[in-house]
Amino acid sequence: MAVIELDHVTRIYQKYSSRHRFQTFKSAIVKGDLFGSLRPDELVKAVDDISLHVEKGQTFGLIGENGSGKSTILKLVAGIAKPTSGRISVTGKVSALIELGAGFHPEISGRENVFINGIMLGLSKKEITRKFDEIVRFAELEEFIEAPVKTYSSGMYMRLGFSIAINVNPEVLLIDEVLAVGDAAFVPKCLDRIDDFRRRKKTILFVSHDLATVAKICNKVAWMKDGKIRMLGEPKRVVDAYMQDVTEEQETEFRERKEEAAAAVEVAAAAPAVPPAIENAPVSLPADVKPAMDKPVVAAPVETAGPVETPAAAAETTAVSDEGRREQRWGKREVEIRRVVLRNAKGEEKHVFHPGDSLVIELDIAAKEPVKDFVFGIAISNSMGVMCYGTNTNLEEYESVALSGEGRVVCRIESLPLINGTYYLDLAVHKRDGYPYDYHRNMYSFLVSSMIRDEGVARLAHAWEFSPEITVKLPSKSHE
Repeated sequence: MAVIELDHVTRIYQKYSSRHRFQTFKSAIVKGDLFGSLRPDELVKAVDDISLHVEKGQTFGLIGENGSGKSTILKLVAGIAKPTSGRISVTGKVSALIELGAGFHPEISGRENVFINGIMLGLSKKEITRKFDEIVRFAELEEFIEAPVKTYSSGMYMRLGFSIAINVNPEVLLIDEVLAVGDAAFVPKCLDRIDDFRRRKKTILFVSHDLATVAKICNKVAWMKDGKIRMLGEPKRVVDAYMQDVTEEQETEFRERKEEAAAAVEVAAAAPAVPPAIENAPVSLPADVKPAMDKPVVAAPVETAGPVETPAAAAETTAVSDEGRREQRWGKREVEIRRVVLRNAKGEEKHVFHPGDSLVIELDIAAKEPVKDFVFGIAISNSMGVMCYGTNTNLEEYESVALSGEGRVVCRIESLPLINGTYYLDLAVHKRDGYPYDYHRNMYSFLVSSMIRDEGVARLAHAWEFSPEITVKLPSKSHE
């Protein structure tokens, strides 16, 4: 039995347009055409011909990027918005937790807002009085319930709104990302109550960017993109497909930024040359330099954990990214790093990885003259400037013998144990004493995309064990 049914539902919004800033709803009605006089580029289909069925007792998840139409569907189901076309059917009492504090009056107390919201959700004053203590206790607002709501924090708003919504005993519960503002202690309480609703066969429509929670609690998931349902089905399969799409978009963004940087370098290279009398003048970046993507970092050189002195005679290239983070390159380039490529285990060029993926770093090398003293090194730092890992061939006791002409060096990290975030590479070729032939700092970056919620620098392989006296519920496979 379908409790929520959307039949070819479309919802159109009008973009702001100076051409229509004086047009009113009344004038549109008089003209007999609300949307017809608008150009196609002045309209947005937030929901585009959606058909959807949510069965009784299902916890149904909606995922997708911002602006994909998820929240609009919840508003349509809740009756807050009306469809432009199509039909919506909802069976049973609906309780919606869509917008933080929606319906709360800021000037009156939490107590008065509980009664007003309870009546709006269909409860009688007697029923609210009977449930009042439980609502306040669950929201953990005993000390603040008589204070005006305008004095509440966003977390207090969320706790009170959630507590009211679940205590009206609805047949259908609509939840839109509100758990994102909850504190560490309250969110588990909310999830426990949602689990209780699931056990009681209540119907839940759940919108969230927390994909691990979606995969854990939902029976079925729809992935939305550009107002349409891109995929519908088993949670893990749909979440994986969505993550793959996000990864591909991130890869495209990285490539576009790289092309923009290369174009900027070509323009700089065409500028008049700097007079040779000026020593150590900055020179333009080579076309293969990758721009910085995130916050300022200062990564330590790879020879040791500490700094390496740069000879005064060494040529240095310095660039500043849009975010203000310095990228540097120095050394006389007797041995030069001409090209750097990041690949996955399949040999595909990539800039977005997942924990456990292989990371292959390829360096194309060219020596102006044969050399016998050389070391290749890498260092990986996170967006806070913390070095996550650094090594070089000398530290690992590779003995340099001879290098001449062009060659390639490959560093293969079989399993990338990093947590979600942006990372930067230092790459270098130098002598054993630290003299830099060619040093690249903060010039290459990559993303690690993960659903796993952990902290720190690296994700270490681990396992939990519990004695018989301790009972725990095992996580779903999506958390492993």
